[in-house]
Amino acid sequence: MKLHAIDIAIIVVYFVAVITVGLWVSRRGAKNMGSYFLGGRALPWYLLGISNASGMFDVSGTMWLAYILFIYGVKGMWLPFVWPVFNQIFLMVFMSAWTRRSKVMTGAEWIQTRFGRDTGANLAHLSVVLFALVNVVGLLAYCFKGIGKFLVVILPWHFTGITTGFFSDENIYAVLIMAVTSLYAIKGGMVSVVITEVTQYTILVVSSVSLAAIAMWRVSPEMIRHSIPPGWMNPFFGWRLGLDWTGIMDSANGAIRHDGNEFFMIIFIFMTLKGVLASLAGPAPNYDMQRILATRSPREASLMSAMVNIVMWFPCYLMGTGIVVLALGFCMPELRSMATPDFEKILPMVLSKYVPEGLLGLMIAGFMAAFMSNFAATLNAAPAYLVNDVYKRFINPGVASRKAVNLSRLASFVILAMGIALGLMTTRITDVMMWLVGALYSGFVVANVLKWYWWRFNGYGYFWGMVSGIGSAMIVPVFARRMIGENVNMLYCFPAIFAVSALSSFIGTLCTKPEDDETLIRFYRNVRPWGAWGRIRDLVLKDDPGFQPNRDCARNWVNIVVGIVWQLSIFTTPIYIVTRNWPSFWLSLAVFAITMTILKFNWYDKLESEPVASVSDSEQPDLAS
Repeated sequence: MKLHAIDIAIIVVYFVAVITVGLWVSRRGAKNMGSYFLGGRALPWYLLGISNASGMFDVSGTMWLAYILFIYGVKGMWLPFVWPVFNQIFLMVFMSAWTRRSKVMTGAEWIQTRFGRDTGANLAHLSVVLFALVNVVGLLAYCFKGIGKFLVVILPWHFTGITTGFFSDENIYAVLIMAVTSLYAIKGGMVSVVITEVTQYTILVVSSVSLAAIAMWRVSPEMIRHSIPPGWMNPFFGWRLGLDWTGIMDSANGAIRHDGNEFFMIIFIFMTLKGVLASLAGPAPNYDMQRILATRSPREASLMSAMVNIVMWFPCYLMGTGIVVLALGFCMPELRSMATPDFEKILPMVLSKYVPEGLLGLMIAGFMAAFMSNFAATLNAAPAYLVNDVYKRFINPGVASRKAVNLSRLASFVILAMGIALGLMTTRITDVMMWLVGALYSGFVVANVLKWYWWRFNGYGYFWGMVSGIGSAMIVPVFARRMIGENVNMLYCFPAIFAVSALSSFIGTLCTKPEDDETLIRFYRNVRPWGAWGRIRDLVLKDDPGFQPNRDCARNWVNIVVGIVWQLSIFTTPIYIVTRNWPSFWLSLAVFAITMTILKFNWYDKLESEPVASVSDSEQPDLAS
């Protein structure tokens, strides 16, 4: 496509501005490890909430969201359960507060607060590092694939003219934009990332509202109805998905088969079961957990996670639906003419043809912001696991702050190179995403659920559960593809991966001694979890009869159920606004208001007020002890 001079000027100004701001604040963000990774725990919760939302609002995810809304219609609102998106509700209700009470810097460092510092704890610690690095490399490959597909359609310049392979224009674009974003993300750490993400989020919101307005202006409800199959506007489903694109867009049926979503009830059950377990496991060791640990108190951690649900999902679905409506109105003939249309490219197709000049430049800048936010947040979370959790913990406990920051920057470059290498070997955004959330996270859930809710679970059990889970996530999908076919949904691998990890966790735990009482008592008093902690609770009460155990389990579960319904109403409200389905819109709005009221009285009013805290290197736990 050919970009107007105005669009090019907007894109150039955006790049110069965001990199300048990121580098300008980098001095503050690189004083020591605490400021580099957590911003000194001085950033207010609402800025961290916007930053976290901006980091999740990535171009790959937006392209995938446009794809599932186009193919699956309103039923597509269930597919993000595969992440699972409702983990933000668990975080909001209680898990963020539990995590923040640890006062540590990374997920691996958290392990010593639960398992101590013996051999089992050290093995558990290293297994978290392994998972975090595999996860980050996978997420970087996911970012790589999305931004390359986006830019090769949007931007007019071509480097080699090659459409596939390592040296395709798509891959060259991805490498270049990753290199530019790395300048401020690696140099400045958390502060640079948060400040630039708040700036980028503003652009994203403007872009979302503008795109939705254009879709509502140019595409009538009649045009939408003419281009969709029966059931597209219905969020509910039966044993099968209940969508048939035959005669409208036959290739869309092929996309559903390729995703393995024909028997949607089975997929929904697996998504929900895995999602609940993953949410009970707490935040994965990535940028989401980093934002929680960067808040000033457990109360602010809960508020930050609550804010993410609103500031992330409403504009995201507003934008995604706007893209889909424009595609339904104008791109159907072009998509029908393709032998094998790439539905993941609906987003750049719409932008390149149906957005006016000037606004197009802002939109491209907005999606650049989406990519840069997610990429920078992911990259910033990675080096802490190598430097803080391996080098500082086991090799050089007395490392100077400046050297640690420099090593973190070097580690970022290494992780980035690995992510790019994996991205070069993949072809679809959906394939990378489904392996991450369908296979890898299936190996994460068992050990990480047991660590919170069962006092007897120990470091050896955690290590064997994690290592066997990660190994199964690498191996089981290979056998599944051989037995079922290349189009197998990764969620079908969940039972096998879960069983292997669970068996290893219980055998590893029951064949070794429990953690010492002192470590368990300290953890229980500090975090105050509910679950199978009876023995430890009795020991604490014997020493301190005035101690108040956590009796909020039932209330937490009520708030989780209400919160998930609340979150779903946030998904559907912008969909029905842009499609102008006003009866459904008013119903969604009513559900939102009712659930919001319940959460106000049963969650917000009962949040505990705890003192805020900042962090410096001297305040971190002594990792060498």
